[in-house]
Amino acid sequence: MSVILYAVIILGAVGLVSSVVLFVAAKKFAVKEDERIGQVAEVLPQANCGGCGYPGCAGFAAACVKAADNGSLEGYLCPVGGQSVMEQVAGILGMAVEATTPKVAVVRCNGTCDNRPRVVEYDGVRSCRVQLLAGTGETACAFGCLGGGDCVNACQFGAIKINPETGLAEVNEELCTACGACVKTCPRNVIELRPKGPKGRKMVVLCVNRDKGAVANKVCKASCIGCGKCAKGCPFEAITLNNNLAYIDPAKCKLCRKCEELCPKGSIHAIYFPPRKPKVEKPAEEQVEKKVETKVETKQD
Repeated sequence: MSVILYAVIILGAVGLVSSVVLFVAAKKFAVKEDERIGQVAEVLPQANCGGCGYPGCAGFAAACVKAADNGSLEGYLCPVGGQSVMEQVAGILGMAVEATTPKVAVVRCNGTCDNRPRVVEYDGVRSCRVQLLAGTGETACAFGCLGGGDCVNACQFGAIKINPETGLAEVNEELCTACGACVKTCPRNVIELRPKGPKGRKMVVLCVNRDKGAVANKVCKASCIGCGKCAKGCPFEAITLNNNLAYIDPAKCKLCRKCEELCPKGSIHAIYFPPRKPKVEKPAEEQVEKKVETKVETKQD
């Protein structure tokens, strides 16, 4: 009995001494956290998506406080919370924040089943990365969307799905927060964050194939062949041609849609634009009468 009592006393003493040592160490080596970090973290959406470039909302809050101490929040953005959340963050830190352009994820591929026929049948794990390791996927295109759904799994907001008819990933812009998770997970870099545009309107080359025209055309009917007609015809110099692929700079594009008409392959798409009004051709008789009138007026002159 005395042995047990001694053991209890010894353990109690060790525990008491240890607790005192830990208490003193905690007080001496304590690192005080800036209370503003907690305040900023409270207004963040707590999505922890990593779209801001930091490890979760807590990491972003700490980065914002540090940036405020350096005098500027330029370049800091919570893609999920958007402008309204950043204004709250700036208010807490006593800073001003510049207006940002809303962005949205865009799948730059139009290689549907009709445009890009299947040459093999893949029977394995439905994952883009696994398919890529196995080869080029089910089509001969080495650049387009694989349709494995890695982006769907990466999106925390349910903004992406695979269309069963086309086999391509599709983005629901109303749900998309531009966190960039889908961009990071796509092994072929098919998905891009682009400015949402006025009323959601934007001009996009829905192709990332960098093969030469003949090769690209062979594997996909809707591929960009790098002909350069769009770049030459753009009045705002918003289109560049690099590695056999046209790219539209959203900062320079004025949404005139001229490039859409010039593209012989239909690779350039006008997204969320109203349908064009059909051109009304005048009857041949009226055209002949106008020509006759013009000739008569010329003779009289």
